Amino acid sequence: MKPAIFVTRRLPEGAMRVLEENFNVTCNPHDRVLSREELLAGAKGADGLLPLLTDRIDGEVLEAAGPQLKIVANYAVGFNNFDLAAGTARKIPMTNTPGVLTDTTADLAMALLLAVARRVVPADVYARAGKYQGWAPLLFVGSDVHHKTLGIMGFGRIGYAMARRAAGFDMRVLYTDAQPAKPEIEREVNAKFVDKDTLLKEADFITLHVPLTPETRHYLKARDFALMKPEAYVINTARGEVINEQDLADALKAGQIGGAALDVFEHEPKIHPDLLGMENVVVLPHIASASIETRTKMGLISAENLIAVLLRGQRPPNLLNPEIYG
Repeated sequence: MKPAIFVTRRLPEGAMRVLEENFNVTCNPHDRVLSREELLAGAKGADGLLPLLTDRIDGEVLEAAGPQLKIVANYAVGFNNFDLAAGTARKIPMTNTPGVLTDTTADLAMALLLAVARRVVPADVYARAGKYQGWAPLLFVGSDVHHKTLGIMGFGRIGYAMARRAAGFDMRVLYTDAQPAKPEIEREVNAKFVDKDTLLKEADFITLHVPLTPETRHYLKARDFALMKPEAYVINTARGEVINEQDLADALKAGQIGGAALDVFEHEPKIHPDLLGMENVVVLPHIASASIETRTKMGLISAENLIAVLLRGQRPPNLLNPEIYG
């Protein structure tokens, strides 16, 4: 008999096919986030769980699943929805999908940067509304991207990928991180390590690629916006909580910065209402990894983790709590 798994949201067909070939799959029938009660009920009796970032997996869920639960395979690179300590205490492997969405997320971050700088969204709305009456010298004038300074906050895989893209626009690249990258890495993308305040003061575009940790929550707040150039833009495809959204809205209203482009939000899915009314703000519904290729790969990596534990009795390849194996 195939092991039973519970999938909290339907995945792309290529991934679902592999899951259904190998497991007895129960899947959320609704195209929405499950309520807490539905999540607890769905987990009951499962040998494996395949949740999304929107699903909080803690001790309560693990207890609801029952003693036969052998793995929780997150459909995400991030895992701030996991109570790792709870999983480790029960010796349940908890996994993620690392490395799969680097280029896709960097593509979207660059798209957001270009969109907010060149006023793409309001120009599109204007044209669709039938208001376009002909070329005009000041019609939707925006900011150049080429030869400007890009500040990258967090120089991991995605931050590095953004630096590579910036090279195509002849941008000067500054970055900040917990520690400098290796000199050869810096040379590859012509990036310079600076402290946070220097980056804030000198960058024309600031793109966030830090993980969400207690130290990075509200990584950008009022004092940081006050240091930025009045024509600078903020781009966030990391986690919404790394920006204090109220402080961002206040800075934009006060003209302290030029604009923002956001794929994630502090109280997701809620978006600060002030941001929604601003023409110099681009908002997207958390779609940084939303290419069919990447979302399918994420599902296949999740399937690999499940197969390793449930069918082969092996350590999963993308383990977040290796200490459970001693």
